[in-house]
Amino acid sequence: MKKTFLYLIVLLLAACTAGGGQKGAKGFVTISGHDLIKPNGEKLLIQGTNLGNWLNPEGYMFGFGRTNSAWMIDLMMKEAVGPDFTAEFWQQFKDNYVTKADIDFIAQQGANTIRLPFNYKLFTDEDYMGMTGKKDGYQRIDSVVSWCKANNLYLILDMHDCPGGQTGDNIDDGHGYPWLFESEKSQELFCRIWREIAFRYRKETTILGYELMNEPIAHYFENRDSLYQLLQPLYKKCVKAIRDVDQNHIILLGGAHWNSFFWMLDDASYDDKLMYTCHRYGGPATKEAITHYINFRDSINRPMYMGEFGHNTMEWQADFVKVLKENNIGYTFWPYKKVDNSCMMGIQRPEGWDSIVVKYSETSRNTYQEWREARPNQAEFRKLLSEFAKNCRFENCKPQTEYIQSMGMKD
Repeated sequence: MKKTFLYLIVLLLAACTAGGGQKGAKGFVTISGHDLIKPNGEKLLIQGTNLGNWLNPEGYMFGFGRTNSAWMIDLMMKEAVGPDFTAEFWQQFKDNYVTKADIDFIAQQGANTIRLPFNYKLFTDEDYMGMTGKKDGYQRIDSVVSWCKANNLYLILDMHDCPGGQTGDNIDDGHGYPWLFESEKSQELFCRIWREIAFRYRKETTILGYELMNEPIAHYFENRDSLYQLLQPLYKKCVKAIRDVDQNHIILLGGAHWNSFFWMLDDASYDDKLMYTCHRYGGPATKEAITHYINFRDSINRPMYMGEFGHNTMEWQADFVKVLKENNIGYTFWPYKKVDNSCMMGIQRPEGWDSIVVKYSETSRNTYQEWREARPNQAEFRKLLSEFAKNCRFENCKPQTEYIQSMGMKD
Protein backbone atom coordinates (compact mmCIF):
# COMPACT_ATOMS: atom_id res chain seq x y z
CA MET A 1 0.00 0.00 0.00
CA LYS A 2 2.84 2.37 0.89
CA LYS A 3 4.55 1.72 -2.46
CA THR A 4 1.28 2.29 -4.29
CA PHE A 5 0.75 5.57 -2.47
CA LEU A 6 4.26 6.78 -3.33
CA TYR A 7 3.75 5.75 -6.95
CA LEU A 8 0.56 7.81 -7.15
CA ILE A 9 2.37 10.83 -5.73
CA VAL A 10 5.09 10.48 -8.38
CA LEU A 11 2.47 10.32 -11.13
CA LEU A 12 0.72 13.39 -9.75
CA LEU A 13 3.95 15.37 -9.61
CA ALA A 14 4.80 14.34 -13.16
CA ALA A 15 1.42 15.52 -14.39
CA CYS A 16 1.81 18.85 -12.62
CA THR A 17 5.23 19.50 -14.13
CA ALA A 18 4.46 18.38 -17.68
CA GLY A 19 5.03 20.97 -20.41
CA GLY A 20 8.20 22.46 -18.96
CA GLY A 21 6.70 23.31 -15.60
CA GLN A 22 4.80 26.37 -16.87
CA LYS A 23 1.69 26.69 -14.76
CA GLY A 24 -1.57 26.42 -16.68
CA ALA A 25 0.23 25.99 -20.01
CA LYS A 26 -1.66 22.95 -21.33
CA GLY A 27 -2.84 23.64 -24.88
CA PHE A 28 -1.05 27.01 -25.07
CA VAL A 29 2.06 28.12 -26.91
CA THR A 30 4.95 28.21 -24.45
CA ILE A 31 8.54 29.46 -24.37
CA SER A 32 11.81 27.55 -24.33
CA GLY A 33 14.81 29.85 -24.53
CA HIS A 34 14.70 31.60 -27.91
CA ASP A 35 11.90 29.39 -29.20
CA LEU A 36 8.13 29.33 -29.14
CA ILE A 37 6.79 25.81 -28.63
CA LYS A 38 3.39 24.62 -29.79
CA PRO A 39 1.33 22.31 -27.58
CA ASN A 40 2.44 19.29 -29.64
CA GLY A 41 6.09 20.07 -28.88
CA GLU A 42 6.93 21.46 -32.31
CA LYS A 43 8.73 24.78 -32.69
CA LEU A 44 6.63 27.72 -33.89
CA LEU A 45 8.23 30.40 -36.07
CA ILE A 46 5.66 33.17 -36.40
CA GLN A 47 4.76 34.04 -40.00
CA GLY A 48 1.87 36.29 -40.86
CA THR A 49 0.45 39.76 -41.15
CA ASN A 50 -1.18 42.64 -39.25
CA LEU A 51 -4.83 43.64 -39.45
CA GLY A 52 -3.79 47.28 -39.18
CA ASN A 53 -6.28 50.09 -39.91
CA TRP A 54 -9.34 48.00 -39.04
CA LEU A 55 -9.71 48.82 -35.35
CA ASN A 56 -7.01 51.53 -35.33
CA PRO A 57 -7.49 53.75 -38.40
CA GLU A 58 -4.37 55.47 -39.77
CA GLY A 59 -4.60 58.21 -42.36
CA TYR A 60 -2.11 56.97 -44.94
CA MET A 61 -4.04 53.73 -45.37
CA PHE A 62 -6.98 55.83 -46.61
CA GLY A 63 -4.69 57.93 -48.80
CA PHE A 64 -4.65 60.85 -46.33
CA GLY A 65 -1.60 62.87 -45.33
CA ARG A 66 -2.05 65.47 -42.60
CA THR A 67 -5.25 63.85 -41.31
CA ASN A 68 -3.38 60.88 -39.97
CA SER A 69 -4.76 59.65 -36.63
CA ALA A 70 -8.09 58.02 -35.83
CA TRP A 71 -9.49 61.03 -33.97
CA MET A 72 -8.43 63.37 -36.78
CA ILE A 73 -10.07 61.17 -39.42
CA ASP A 74 -13.24 60.96 -37.35
CA LEU A 75 -13.35 64.72 -36.82
CA MET A 76 -12.72 65.42 -40.50
CA MET A 77 -15.64 63.21 -41.50
CA LYS A 78 -17.94 64.76 -38.89
CA GLU A 79 -17.08 68.21 -40.20
CA ALA A 80 -17.94 67.10 -43.73
CA VAL A 81 -21.09 64.99 -43.27
CA GLY A 82 -22.06 65.16 -39.60
CA PRO A 83 -21.78 62.72 -36.69
CA ASP A 84 -24.68 60.44 -37.63
CA PHE A 85 -23.45 59.54 -41.09
CA THR A 86 -19.89 59.27 -39.78
CA ALA A 87 -21.08 56.70 -37.25
CA GLU A 88 -22.85 54.79 -40.02
CA PHE A 89 -19.67 54.82 -42.08
CA TRP A 90 -17.59 53.41 -39.24
CA GLN A 91 -20.09 50.61 -38.72
CA GLN A 92 -19.96 49.68 -42.40
CA PHE A 93 -16.18 50.00 -42.40
CA LYS A 94 -15.73 47.65 -39.43
CA ASP A 95 -18.22 45.15 -40.83
CA ASN A 96 -16.48 45.05 -44.22
CA TYR A 97 -12.77 45.57 -43.58
CA VAL A 98 -12.09 42.18 -42.00
CA THR A 99 -14.36 39.18 -42.51
CA LYS A 100 -13.92 35.43 -42.40
CA ALA A 101 -13.02 35.53 -46.09
CA ASP A 102 -9.99 37.69 -45.24
CA ILE A 103 -8.79 35.32 -42.53
CA ASP A 104 -9.33 32.32 -44.80
CA PHE A 105 -7.24 34.02 -47.47
CA ILE A 106 -4.42 34.86 -45.07
CA ALA A 107 -4.27 31.24 -43.96
CA GLN A 108 -4.25 30.02 -47.56
CA GLN A 109 -1.13 32.09 -48.22
CA GLY A 110 0.78 30.10 -45.61
CA ALA A 111 0.45 32.30 -42.53
CA ASN A 112 0.33 30.77 -39.07
CA THR A 113 -0.24 33.94 -37.02
CA ILE A 114 -2.14 37.22 -37.21
CA ARG A 115 -1.43 40.34 -35.16
CA LEU A 116 -4.56 42.32 -34.31
CA PRO A 117 -3.94 46.00 -33.46
CA PHE A 118 -6.70 47.72 -31.51
CA ASN A 119 -7.46 50.98 -29.74
CA TYR A 120 -8.11 50.91 -26.00
CA LYS A 121 -11.23 53.04 -26.58
CA LEU A 122 -13.00 49.95 -27.89
CA PHE A 123 -13.26 48.96 -24.22
CA THR A 124 -14.34 52.29 -22.71
CA ASP A 125 -17.27 54.69 -23.10
CA GLU A 126 -15.16 57.23 -25.00
CA ASP A 127 -16.42 58.26 -28.42
CA TYR A 128 -14.64 56.03 -30.93
CA MET A 129 -15.47 54.86 -34.44
CA GLY A 130 -19.10 55.88 -34.12
CA MET A 131 -19.81 54.40 -30.71
CA THR A 132 -19.75 55.46 -27.06
CA GLY A 133 -21.42 53.00 -24.70
CA LYS A 134 -21.86 49.31 -25.53
CA LYS A 135 -18.68 49.11 -27.57
CA ASP A 136 -18.06 46.21 -29.92
CA GLY A 137 -14.42 45.52 -29.05
CA TYR A 138 -15.03 42.06 -27.66
CA GLN A 139 -17.44 41.24 -30.47
CA ARG A 140 -14.75 42.07 -33.04
CA ILE A 141 -12.03 40.12 -31.26
CA ASP A 142 -14.35 37.16 -30.70
CA SER A 143 -15.05 37.04 -34.43
CA VAL A 144 -11.37 37.00 -35.33
CA VAL A 145 -10.68 34.35 -32.70
CA SER A 146 -13.34 32.08 -34.21
CA TRP A 147 -12.09 32.66 -37.76
CA CYS A 148 -8.48 32.03 -36.72
CA LYS A 149 -9.49 28.89 -34.87
CA ALA A 150 -11.22 27.58 -38.00
CA ASN A 151 -7.96 28.11 -39.92
CA ASN A 152 -5.50 26.87 -37.26
CA LEU A 153 -4.02 30.35 -36.95
CA TYR A 154 -2.65 31.95 -33.81
CA LEU A 155 -3.67 35.48 -32.81
CA ILE A 156 -1.66 38.20 -31.07
CA LEU A 157 -3.67 40.98 -29.42
CA ASP A 158 -1.85 44.31 -29.76
CA MET A 159 -2.99 47.42 -27.88
CA HIS A 160 -1.82 49.75 -30.60
CA ASP A 161 -3.32 52.85 -28.98
CA CYS A 162 -3.05 53.12 -25.20
CA PRO A 163 -4.70 55.48 -22.69
CA GLY A 164 -2.93 58.83 -22.75
CA GLY A 165 -0.86 57.80 -25.74
CA GLN A 166 2.31 55.72 -25.46
CA THR A 167 4.25 56.96 -28.51
CA GLY A 168 3.70 60.67 -28.96
CA ASP A 169 2.79 60.47 -32.64
CA ASN A 170 -0.28 59.81 -34.78
CA ILE A 171 -0.01 56.04 -34.45
CA ASP A 172 -1.14 56.09 -30.80
CA ASP A 173 -4.20 58.26 -31.58
CA GLY A 174 -3.15 60.58 -28.78
CA HIS A 175 -2.09 64.19 -28.47
CA GLY A 176 1.56 64.34 -29.47
CA TYR A 177 3.24 63.19 -26.25
CA PRO A 178 3.45 59.82 -24.42
CA TRP A 179 1.30 61.00 -21.53
CA LEU A 180 0.69 57.40 -20.44
CA PHE A 181 4.03 57.36 -18.64
CA GLU A 182 3.26 60.48 -16.61
CA SER A 183 -0.41 59.82 -15.85
CA GLU A 184 -1.37 57.53 -12.99
CA LYS A 185 -4.99 57.49 -14.17
CA SER A 186 -3.99 56.44 -17.67
CA GLN A 187 -1.77 53.69 -16.28
CA GLU A 188 -4.57 52.41 -14.07
CA LEU A 189 -6.92 52.29 -17.06
CA PHE A 190 -4.24 50.62 -19.19
CA CYS A 191 -3.73 47.86 -16.63
CA ARG A 192 -7.45 47.48 -15.95
CA ILE A 193 -8.32 46.98 -19.62
CA TRP A 194 -5.56 44.41 -20.05
CA ARG A 195 -6.69 42.60 -16.92
CA GLU A 196 -10.26 42.46 -18.25
CA ILE A 197 -9.11 41.24 -21.67
CA ALA A 198 -6.90 38.60 -20.07
CA PHE A 199 -9.72 37.40 -17.85
CA ARG A 200 -12.06 37.03 -20.80
CA TYR A 201 -9.56 35.10 -22.92
CA ARG A 202 -7.63 33.29 -20.19
CA LYS A 203 -8.64 29.86 -21.55
CA GLU A 204 -8.47 30.71 -25.26
CA THR A 205 -5.62 28.73 -26.83
CA THR A 206 -6.01 30.39 -30.24
CA ILE A 207 -4.59 33.57 -28.72
CA LEU A 208 -0.81 33.29 -28.68
CA GLY A 209 -0.28 36.28 -26.45
CA TYR A 210 -0.90 39.86 -25.40
CA GLU A 211 1.27 42.65 -26.79
CA LEU A 212 0.97 45.32 -24.12
CA MET A 213 1.69 48.37 -26.27
CA ASN A 214 2.94 49.36 -29.70
CA GLU A 215 6.09 51.43 -30.30
CA PRO A 216 6.34 53.21 -26.95
CA ILE A 217 8.13 56.55 -26.57
CA ALA A 218 9.20 58.06 -29.88
CA HIS A 219 12.54 59.80 -30.26
CA TYR A 220 11.23 63.36 -30.58
CA PHE A 221 11.32 64.36 -26.93
CA GLU A 222 14.19 65.99 -25.06
CA ASN A 223 13.28 64.02 -21.93
CA ARG A 224 13.16 60.71 -23.81
CA ASP A 225 15.92 59.11 -21.73
CA SER A 226 13.96 59.67 -18.53
CA LEU A 227 10.80 58.42 -20.25
CA TYR A 228 12.63 55.27 -21.34
CA GLN A 229 13.31 54.49 -17.69
CA LEU A 230 9.56 54.42 -17.01
CA LEU A 231 8.83 51.70 -19.56
CA GLN A 232 9.93 48.58 -17.70
CA PRO A 233 8.21 49.53 -14.42
CA LEU A 234 4.91 50.00 -16.27
CA TYR A 235 5.38 46.69 -18.06
CA LYS A 236 5.92 44.97 -14.71
CA LYS A 237 2.82 46.60 -13.27
CA CYS A 238 0.68 45.48 -16.20
CA VAL A 239 2.11 41.96 -16.26
CA LYS A 240 1.18 41.59 -12.61
CA ALA A 241 -2.38 42.73 -13.34
CA ILE A 242 -2.68 40.15 -16.11
CA ARG A 243 -1.17 37.35 -14.04
CA ASP A 244 -3.79 37.89 -11.36
CA VAL A 245 -6.31 36.36 -13.78
CA ASP A 246 -4.33 34.62 -16.54
CA GLN A 247 -1.22 32.49 -16.07
CA ASN A 248 -1.53 30.88 -19.50
CA HIS A 249 -0.67 33.40 -22.17
CA ILE A 250 2.63 34.78 -23.38
CA ILE A 251 3.11 38.53 -22.91
CA LEU A 252 4.94 40.47 -25.62
CA LEU A 253 7.02 43.55 -24.82
CA GLY A 254 8.19 46.11 -27.37
CA GLY A 255 11.22 48.32 -27.01
CA ALA A 256 11.25 52.11 -26.98
CA HIS A 257 12.04 54.25 -30.03
CA TRP A 258 9.79 52.47 -32.55
CA ASN A 259 10.33 49.06 -30.93
CA SER A 260 14.06 49.29 -31.56
CA PHE A 261 15.69 50.16 -28.19
CA PHE A 262 15.74 47.37 -25.62
CA TRP A 263 18.51 48.35 -23.22
CA MET A 264 15.99 49.57 -20.62
CA LEU A 265 14.27 46.15 -20.60
CA ASP A 266 17.06 44.37 -18.77
CA ASP A 267 14.97 42.20 -16.43
CA ALA A 268 12.97 39.19 -17.61
CA SER A 269 13.07 37.37 -14.30
CA TYR A 270 9.65 38.54 -13.13
CA ASP A 271 7.71 36.33 -15.55
CA ASP A 272 8.52 33.08 -17.36
CA LYS A 273 6.29 33.78 -20.37
CA LEU A 274 7.77 37.02 -21.68
CA MET A 275 8.94 37.52 -25.24
CA TYR A 276 10.04 40.62 -27.11
CA THR A 277 8.97 42.31 -30.32
CA CYS A 278 10.93 44.60 -32.62
CA HIS A 279 10.01 46.63 -35.74
CA ARG A 280 12.02 47.74 -38.75
CA TYR A 281 11.30 49.70 -41.91
CA GLY A 282 14.05 50.26 -44.46
CA GLY A 283 17.80 49.94 -44.17
CA PRO A 284 19.90 47.02 -45.39
CA ALA A 285 18.23 43.61 -45.48
CA THR A 286 21.13 41.97 -43.65
CA LYS A 287 21.89 40.22 -40.40
CA GLU A 288 24.28 43.00 -39.47
CA ALA A 289 21.40 45.49 -39.56
CA ILE A 290 19.53 43.59 -36.83
CA THR A 291 22.50 42.46 -34.75
CA HIS A 292 21.35 44.58 -31.81
CA TYR A 293 18.03 42.70 -31.76
CA ILE A 294 19.79 39.36 -31.91
CA ASN A 295 22.26 40.33 -29.20
CA PHE A 296 19.48 41.46 -26.88
CA ARG A 297 17.55 38.25 -27.48
CA ASP A 298 20.61 36.16 -26.75
CA SER A 299 21.41 38.11 -23.59
CA ILE A 300 17.88 37.83 -22.19
CA ASN A 301 17.33 34.27 -23.52
CA ARG A 302 13.77 34.86 -24.70
CA PRO A 303 12.19 34.82 -28.17
CA MET A 304 12.38 37.90 -30.40
CA TYR A 305 9.73 38.55 -33.04
CA MET A 306 9.58 41.15 -35.84
CA GLY A 307 6.07 42.48 -35.33
CA GLU A 308 6.14 45.04 -38.14
CA PHE A 309 8.06 45.59 -41.35
CA GLY A 310 7.30 46.05 -45.03
CA HIS A 311 6.57 49.02 -47.32
CA ASN A 312 9.63 48.22 -49.38
CA THR A 313 10.60 46.58 -52.65
CA MET A 314 9.65 42.97 -53.21
CA GLU A 315 13.34 42.05 -53.41
CA TRP A 316 14.13 43.74 -50.09
CA GLN A 317 11.22 42.05 -48.36
CA ALA A 318 12.14 38.60 -49.67
CA ASP A 319 15.78 39.09 -48.65
CA PHE A 320 14.85 40.33 -45.19
CA VAL A 321 12.48 37.42 -44.60
CA LYS A 322 15.35 35.08 -45.37
CA VAL A 323 17.55 36.88 -42.82
CA LEU A 324 14.82 36.66 -40.18
CA LYS A 325 14.30 32.95 -40.73
CA GLU A 326 18.02 32.22 -40.64
CA ASN A 327 18.22 33.97 -37.28
CA ASN A 328 15.13 32.39 -35.71
CA ILE A 329 13.05 35.57 -35.68
CA GLY A 330 9.37 35.21 -36.54
CA TYR A 331 7.54 38.01 -38.29
CA THR A 332 4.26 39.66 -39.27
CA PHE A 333 4.15 42.08 -42.20
CA TRP A 334 2.48 45.48 -41.92
CA PRO A 335 -0.27 45.77 -43.09
CA TYR A 336 -2.66 43.21 -44.56
CA LYS A 337 -4.93 45.71 -46.33
CA LYS A 338 -4.86 49.39 -47.34
CA VAL A 339 -5.49 51.62 -50.33
CA ASP A 340 -3.51 50.76 -53.44
CA ASN A 341 -0.60 48.37 -52.85
CA SER A 342 2.31 47.57 -50.49
CA CYS A 343 0.06 45.08 -48.71
CA MET A 344 -1.57 41.70 -49.28
CA MET A 345 -4.93 43.13 -50.40
CA GLY A 346 -5.26 46.52 -52.08
CA ILE A 347 -8.37 48.66 -51.63
CA GLN A 348 -9.48 50.42 -54.80
CA ARG A 349 -10.10 54.15 -54.39
CA PRO A 350 -13.59 55.18 -55.55
CA GLU A 351 -13.65 57.56 -58.48
CA GLY A 352 -13.47 61.06 -57.02
CA TRP A 353 -11.94 59.91 -53.72
CA ASP A 354 -8.76 61.93 -54.16
CA SER A 355 -10.37 65.04 -55.64
CA ILE A 356 -13.05 65.29 -52.95
CA VAL A 357 -12.29 63.29 -49.78
CA VAL A 358 -8.49 63.38 -49.80
CA LYS A 359 -8.50 67.01 -50.90
CA TYR A 360 -10.77 67.96 -48.00
CA SER A 361 -8.62 65.99 -45.56
CA GLU A 362 -5.62 68.09 -46.62
CA THR A 363 -7.44 71.43 -46.35
CA SER A 364 -6.73 73.80 -43.47
CA ARG A 365 -9.66 73.50 -41.05
CA ASN A 366 -8.50 75.27 -37.90
CA THR A 367 -11.50 77.55 -37.37
CA TYR A 368 -15.26 77.27 -37.74
CA GLN A 369 -15.08 79.66 -40.66
CA GLU A 370 -12.56 77.42 -42.41
CA TRP A 371 -14.82 74.42 -41.75
CA ARG A 372 -17.75 76.17 -43.40
CA GLU A 373 -15.76 77.43 -46.35
CA ALA A 374 -14.00 74.12 -47.03
CA ARG A 375 -16.99 71.82 -46.55
CA PRO A 376 -17.52 69.80 -49.76
CA ASN A 377 -20.78 68.70 -51.33
CA GLN A 378 -22.25 66.44 -48.67
CA ALA A 379 -24.09 64.11 -51.05
CA GLU A 380 -20.91 63.44 -53.02
CA PHE A 381 -18.86 62.99 -49.85
CA ARG A 382 -21.36 60.52 -48.37
CA LYS A 383 -21.50 58.57 -51.60
CA LEU A 384 -17.71 58.25 -51.65
CA LEU A 385 -17.53 57.12 -48.03
CA SER A 386 -20.16 54.45 -48.70
CA GLU A 387 -18.30 53.29 -51.80
CA PHE A 388 -15.03 53.15 -49.87
CA ALA A 389 -16.64 51.01 -47.17
CA LYS A 390 -17.92 48.62 -49.86
CA ASN A 391 -14.53 48.54 -51.57
CA CYS A 392 -12.97 47.33 -48.31
CA ARG A 393 -14.75 43.99 -48.58
CA PHE A 394 -12.53 41.07 -49.46
CA GLU A 395 -14.21 40.33 -52.78
CA ASN A 396 -13.73 43.94 -53.90
CA CYS A 397 -10.02 44.13 -53.04
CA LYS A 398 -7.12 43.26 -55.31
CA PRO A 399 -4.61 40.59 -54.18
CA GLN A 400 -1.02 41.83 -54.48
CA THR A 401 0.58 38.67 -55.84
CA GLU A 402 4.23 39.76 -55.88
CA TYR A 403 3.94 41.22 -52.41
CA ILE A 404 2.46 37.97 -51.08
CA GLN A 405 5.25 35.97 -52.69
CA SER A 406 7.84 38.22 -51.03
CA MET A 407 6.41 37.34 -47.60
CA GLY A 408 8.04 33.91 -47.74
CA MET A 409 5.20 32.06 -46.06
CA LYS A 410 5.07 29.27 -48.64
CA ASP A 411 8.50 27.67 -48.88
